[in-house]
Amino acid sequence: MYAAFKPVLAVIAVVAGAALVATAALLAYDATSQAAPLPVHQRPTVVLVHGAWADTSSWDGEVAALRDDGYDVRAISNPLQGLTSDAASVTSFLRSIEGPIVLVGHSYGGAVITEAAAGIPNVEALVYVDAAAPDVGETNGSLSGADSVLEQRPRTELFDEVPGPGGATSLYLNRDVFVDDFANDLPREEALRLWATQRTAAAAAFDTPATKAAWRAIPSWYFISSGDRIITPASERAMAERAHSRVTEFSGGSHLSLISQPEAVTAVIESAAHSLQPSG
Repeated sequence: MYAAFKPVLAVIAVVAGAALVATAALLAYDATSQAAPLPVHQRPTVVLVHGAWADTSSWDGEVAALRDDGYDVRAISNPLQGLTSDAASVTSFLRSIEGPIVLVGHSYGGAVITEAAAGIPNVEALVYVDAAAPDVGETNGSLSGADSVLEQRPRTELFDEVPGPGGATSLYLNRDVFVDDFANDLPREEALRLWATQRTAAAAAFDTPATKAAWRAIPSWYFISSGDRIITPASERAMAERAHSRVTEFSGGSHLSLISQPEAVTAVIESAAHSLQPSG
């Protein structure tokens, strides 16, 4: 688990002539150590948005850890039908929440939060977990990176395609790609179970250009797994650099480090939450 934060500053305040002594702690964060929980009244709501070929259960480890630390947390369903409509669905949910929000996206969910958070004033931090963070005009599918398995193999070897209404196409990730490249640090039986229960994603989710880039106005954090073969570390570093994100690189992992390494991912989410703590 993570080590506790260390107090680095004590402040003595005198109010209206009465001697009040208060100690305030300014806390330094180490992404490899545990974030000390904020007081209840200072904690933002954490909203988690999953990616393609997944559902809300992919956040189970983070939900448990955040709840144990006293955070209000919601893992919400991403429709996986197309960037514009998916982002609109998330935006509607965000508008139902009062108080500050830390908005977290995994994989394609990163593209969704980038679009959804724009213009929502109480979204005060974005966290990208092995995720895409497109700029205006970019598509999620264009950001995998040159070395991604999605760029190295033909489409027929990557997806099982299912025709839908109106000529739309839905995609399931091929079994071998899912097990060997998508969930490559999970036990094989677990990876096979996740493959068998994956949700389909519309091709439009990857082909629709972004119209907004919330990271231009909202501070962001980036969790990058060195073992990610779907959105490559090099691509994620480039997106994090242009967004001026605070970056944590995890040695190993996979595109599903949110499942295999929930403690490390939770540490970054809590780092973002702590950035919202009043300074005085």
